[in-house]
Amino acid sequence: MKHALSLFVGLFVLWLLLSGHWSDPLLLGLGVVSAALTVFVAWRMEGLDHEGVPVAVALRALAYWPWLLWQIVLSNLAVARCVIDPDRIAPRMAWVPASQRTDLGKVMFANSITLTPGTISVQVDGGRILVHALEPGSIHDLHGGEMDRRTDWVEGSLERLSDAVHGSGKA
Repeated sequence: MKHALSLFVGLFVLWLLLSGHWSDPLLLGLGVVSAALTVFVAWRMEGLDHEGVPVAVALRALAYWPWLLWQIVLSNLAVARCVIDPDRIAPRMAWVPASQRTDLGKVMFANSITLTPGTISVQVDGGRILVHALEPGSIHDLHGGEMDRRTDWVEGSLERLSDAVHGSGKA
């Protein structure tokens, strides 16, 4: 029930923010109905669990997003330098270690890489991700591990919840 309620609230708040209709009762009602219908479909698909609706990750993700947005700005500047000076462009592919233990954690890390301009996650294979980069510095930064550590921190709350649900015995 907690997952259904949190999904409903999240979807309705997102609907409000994207639609901008705060006072029209008909449109507000339609927003409630669309959010409720989406929760119903997720329930029927058995997607209302700790993985389908990762409530535990939400707060940590909110702390992660400003850092990721700053990385996107920095990567945009790096790509702009490549546009101004094409000699900087030296595309390459390399495997980057991924320490995330859950599928959601690996997806967050791979998507964070792809969201930063100049890098694209090509393949996830176990504990590593194949990355295509526009310039060698991007690969070097990823090997530094800051993004990996931060996504691992966001994933940490989900992993503890998963361990508690599945009874793995880890603390």
